[in-house]
Formats: sequence, C-alpha cells, structure tokens
Amino acid sequence: MIDDNSFGTRFSTDNLQQGYLVVLMEALRDVESRLAAPRTSPLQQIIEQRKIPEADQTALVELLQTANASINASATIGDLGTQLSSSFKEAAGKAFAMGVSLGLGEPSFADISRGLKVLLSGYGLASLDPSRNGLGLNNILYISMLQHYFERRVAEEKTAGQLLLVEEPEAHLHPQLQRVLLATLQRKNVQVLITTHSTYITSGVPLSSHIVLTSTGGAVTTFAKPTSIPAMEAADIADLERYLDATRSALLYARKVLLVEGPAEQFVIPRIVKAVMGIDLDEDGIAVVPIFGTHFSSYAKLFGPGGIQKKCAILTDGDLLPSDADPDSPAEQDEVSPALSRQELNALRGPYVEVFTCETTFERELTLHGTLAMLEAGTREIGAPRLANTLRQLQEQITAGEQPDLTQAKDRVLRTAKRFGKARYAQVISKHATSARAVPDYLRNALEWLNTDAPNE
Repeated sequence: MIDDNSFGTRFSTDNLQQGYLVVLMEALRDVESRLAAPRTSPLQQIIEQRKIPEADQTALVELLQTANASINASATIGDLGTQLSSSFKEAAGKAFAMGVSLGLGEPSFADISRGLKVLLSGYGLASLDPSRNGLGLNNILYISMLQHYFERRVAEEKTAGQLLLVEEPEAHLHPQLQRVLLATLQRKNVQVLITTHSTYITSGVPLSSHIVLTSTGGAVTTFAKPTSIPAMEAADIADLERYLDATRSALLYARKVLLVEGPAEQFVIPRIVKAVMGIDLDEDGIAVVPIFGTHFSSYAKLFGPGGIQKKCAILTDGDLLPSDADPDSPAEQDEVSPALSRQELNALRGPYVEVFTCETTFERELTLHGTLAMLEAGTREIGAPRLANTLRQLQEQITAGEQPDLTQAKDRVLRTAKRFGKARYAQVISKHATSARAVPDYLRNALEWLNTDAPNE
C-alpha cells in the first residue's frame, strides 16, 4: 500500500505566493471596478508595502478630522446630520440610538487608505477619475501599479521570485501602446508569461520566447517552440527574427497558411477567391502571408510533425525570382542567385507543406478569359487606357464565340503592373474582383489542398 505522505508536504497556493509571488492577470476588459475596490486594487498592496510611519498616519487622521469638522460646520450639511440623528433616535429609541453626523470617512488611517483613489491629469484635465478614462489606458495604469509593487518587493529583498501571468494584454490598446507595454514588461525584473492574439506583440518578442499552440480539431492542442524545431538552423532563426513582423506573424494564429511572394498576391487573392470560388479565407481560417521574396525555406520549416502542425501552401512564380527582382541585372562574379532552385523548392514539401508553382509570373497567370473584365476596369482606372481598350476588345471577341490568344495581353499586363508598381496595380484591380469568373489553376489547386482535412500522407 502506498503512503500518501511519501509524496511530500501539501501546501496551498497562498503559501506559494508569500515566498514566490505569482500574479494572474486575466483578460482586462474593464479594470475600473478593480481600481475602485480596495480588495482588488494594487494601490492597497502598495500602501501596505510602504509601511506608512505612525507620525504620518496620525497627521493624516488629523487632516480628516479637520475636514469632517469643516463639513459639519456647513449649515446645510449640519442641518441634514441633525435631521438624520433625530430620525435614527425615533426609529431605534433613546436607549439604542447613536449620534449621526456627516463626513468623508471614519477618522482612522485604515479608512483613509481604503478611501484613497488614483487620480489622473492630462489632456487639459486635472484630478481625473479613472472611470472617465479610456479602457486601454486604465489597463496600462493597472499593470504599471503591479510593476511598481513587484519592483518594491525586489528592492526590499522580500521575494524568492516573481511570475506575472498576463492574458491578452492587448485588450483595448492600439498597436503603439501594445508595443510600448511589451517593451516595458521585457525590461522589468520579473518573469512574464503572456497569452495573446496580437501580431503586434508576437512580432516584438524574440522567437526563442514563442510557444505556439495549435488546435488539431480534436480534444488535443499541440504546441511547438519554433527555435527547438529540429529542422531549424541558426540562419533560419535569424531570418524569421527579422521577417516576422505584424503582417507575417499572422501565420502563427491562422488555422492554415498560404505563403505568397508579395503584396500583389496578398491584395488580389482573397477577393478573387471569394468572387469566383465562394471561399471566404477569413472564415476558413486561411491567412495569406506575403514574405516579400522567395526565401520560403525558413517559413516552411516551421510547419511539420516536429513543429507547428498546420497546413502551409507555398504559392510561387515559375521563374522563382523575387517579384521585384530585375532578371536582366548582371551579377557580380561569384555572387549567389537570389532565387531558390527547383530542387530546393521541392525539398520543402512534407506532411504539412506543399508547393504550387505557376509557369511564369502571377500577373501573367492572372490574365485569363474569365478575368479580362476585372483587369480592364482596373487598368482603365489606374491610367492605362490603351491596354484597357485591348482587354475590352478581347472580351468582345470571347462574347462573339472566339477564343483569342492572350499571350500578348499577358505580357502587357505584366509590363503595366511593373510600370505602376505591382502592389499598386494589384490594389486597383482587386477593387473589381467581383467581375472575375476564373482563378489561375495553381491557386485553385493550392486552396483545394488547404481545405482537405488531412495533411499529405
């Protein structure tokens, strides 16, 4: 028979917090009530921590007594107190009634400390009650008070350690304040664990600090520490540290990921896919993530059995050159090509990763019989009327039952996109995506693969 006592001494979490302070801050939706209530306000802990000298306590009590006396000296307030006293005596009887007067509080230091409130000044106002402030700044105020409490514990050497558990610190904070708060938490002498859905926060935290939780669709949630993924090398980690900004960090939160080369695909794909295939990528949990190049290797290594277990489709041009690269620019001797080789690209395939490549470039592949109306409207709007007229003529030929060759149109669309800027051109044509009736085959194949339930066998 096993003796339960052999497993050590039982202790409560209250005992743990006395030596090693653990503070859980659940998602702060509205801290106004916490700041106002003595039991939950960090202000009370800070006051107790400071151990106000007896002389100061006595002086504060005397100030309150003087204030109460001045209030009762007012004719209106004094008369009201007399009336209440009379009513009390009538209700309780002479033997039990007590005198009634009005004041700011019991003249004791305990009552004074419980009555203290944080007052704010700024934006042309002074002594502003936090209830009149924005929720985001109140959250910051609450966290700042906890930080002060932690710092005092360290300074007085009264802690064996401190752990702050913060749930969704981004609540009610705009992006700049999120980054400022994160930087502050990182500087302080306290260990912090954060759960977040904010790409602004994840993009500001070293990759070595990330733990990514992924739902598998069942009862089990998997986790991965990106820097511990076996396939990750130092160069890959350095790449991701530089490139995981607020846009690309979306791949950590999405259910599925579609990696693309640049902003042209990012602007056009969600709208044309919804118009033609009836797929809302947001509703399906698919994030279109531009990496602004063709360096897919570092990103692809994030996904797999030993890493983040979610599907990732890579969409790339047939030339494998970055979309903003100049293929005619001469290379210096011994320079390495900026593009992945076909063999390197194929090596990225795995159980959770698949590659979908077009024959040429995105703009040329997008020029189809079913997209001419979209391209014509966008091209005319951006200021290229001659190409727009050509695209209109091609539509008329198709309506007449002909099957015109689009080779020259594809080349002209690509040149126009380069002339106005691929991202800008994509922005404009995406406004007219509702008129599209087709998507490139390689894009359709990528989405169909992403929407299958199981990863590659």
